[in-house]
Amino acid sequence: MSLSEIIQLLCGISLFLFGMSLMGDGLKKVSGNKLEPILYRLSNTRLKGVLLGTGVTAVIQSSSATAVMVVGFVNSGMMKLAQGINVIIGALLGTSITGWILCLSYIEGAGDLKALLSTSTLTGVVAIAGTLLRTAGKTPNVKNTGDIFLGFSVLMIGMKMMSEAVGGLGSSPHFIHLLSTLSNPFLGILIGAAFTALLQSASAAVGIVQALSVTGAMSFESTLPLLLGIVVGAAAPVMLSSFGATISGKRTAMVYPIATSLGVMFFSSIYYIADSMIGFKFTDTIMTPFSIAIVNTIMRLLIVLFLMPFTDIIEALVCMIVVDKDTDNIPEVRMEERFIPYPALAIDHSRHMVDEMARISIKSLSRALSLFDRYDEALMGKVLKAENAVDSYEDAIGNYLVRVTKHELSQLQNNYASLALHTLSDIERISDHALNLAERAKEITDDEVVFSREARSELSELFNLIRKEATAALDAFTEADSLEAGNVNVLDEQVHALCDSMKNNHIERLQRAECTIQHGVIFNDIITLCERVSNHCSHIADVLISLFSK
Repeated sequence: MSLSEIIQLLCGISLFLFGMSLMGDGLKKVSGNKLEPILYRLSNTRLKGVLLGTGVTAVIQSSSATAVMVVGFVNSGMMKLAQGINVIIGALLGTSITGWILCLSYIEGAGDLKALLSTSTLTGVVAIAGTLLRTAGKTPNVKNTGDIFLGFSVLMIGMKMMSEAVGGLGSSPHFIHLLSTLSNPFLGILIGAAFTALLQSASAAVGIVQALSVTGAMSFESTLPLLLGIVVGAAAPVMLSSFGATISGKRTAMVYPIATSLGVMFFSSIYYIADSMIGFKFTDTIMTPFSIAIVNTIMRLLIVLFLMPFTDIIEALVCMIVVDKDTDNIPEVRMEERFIPYPALAIDHSRHMVDEMARISIKSLSRALSLFDRYDEALMGKVLKAENAVDSYEDAIGNYLVRVTKHELSQLQNNYASLALHTLSDIERISDHALNLAERAKEITDDEVVFSREARSELSELFNLIRKEATAALDAFTEADSLEAGNVNVLDEQVHALCDSMKNNHIERLQRAECTIQHGVIFNDIITLCERVSNHCSHIADVLISLFSK
């Protein structure tokens, strides 16, 4: 190749990659708020997960992007690992659609009708439409659609430049010798994987292979290993997305290289063993962009069909490779930055995290109350750890929701964001009071304080009532149930009535010398803390009622 042809080739690759990026970003912006939530809501069965992964990837034209999004879902707790595996397997097939789109760039024009349907004409029409939509569009969706069209046009121009630049390679002995080395499956797969990892896109790698096929020098035998390597190499961007993720997120990212490696080993083993026994006649067939698209799709389909029954084994493998060393059951706060551009996803993610924070807080309260029956230092440590975790949740979720509310939200999404922002401090304060109650239990144990039978009975009744109210508040909050919120307020009235009665009874016991001042101080502290917990539960219910009864 001459210097000018090399420059043309590099320029074509640059335009191709830029066009893919522009088109992909536009597709994500136009369909992101609709497609991504479907992934984790409707991927509850193996077949659904695979089909959804295929469909969504076909739309956004990137298996890596789909896999990265799934890593975010599992990392945030919105999707289970098993669901994520099915979606990722489906993404392996969905990405083959790009190869068919790229075939449009090889439509030849001859005669009036064919010239009208040629690549140059198609590219020009799409570019004009994209420019008009981008410049004259008044809504974000119209402008983003313009980006899709412009990205498609730039991609087509890049493909044409690459094809023209490599057109003379078919007669180059050096190029032919290079292709002959690719007939070695291991070397071909390795080169394909490395090339794809460098480009960070399987679709782009397939497109470049299609461009090279116009030389007329690429046979089926040299092309197949490259396509197999491309399947494996697409794992690179997914693995990069796992940095800083939780154990679940890292396990999900590991699914892609494991699944693709198993799939490629299966396909290559079957094919090359059969070839050695039968001797396929088509191995010397010269490949074209269309035949590459066909082979890529069939190969990926067979890999997906092979992997589908073994999702449980894949899950077990990733769990063995990525070991969870944390035995504590309090999950760390993990706000997904990936979801910020997609308000629907971000709000659902926030809802999940706030619900998780509320569960941690209520569970901590229940543990703190149980310390009055039998004090346990290990359980005290868990209450303290939960308090620190809830503090982290409050800061992270609050900042995240403020950023999300800067985007355009629906009325329901606005209502939830307002509910969460209003109640975060209540949830956090319940955890604070749980720790305070645990400290009172420790004080009772250390000082060997023994309450009267009547006082113990009253405390037991109060604790049961507080547990019931806190559970009702949690259910009302997580289910956005205004009717259950009304029950919380009924229980709040019962708590305060009981607390008033307990204070009066305590004074009577003091007068009868059945109780000491020291006992009275601790007893009143416990009552006050329970009242404060009840107040926060009631406030959560009031906010919920005011927002969702409108």
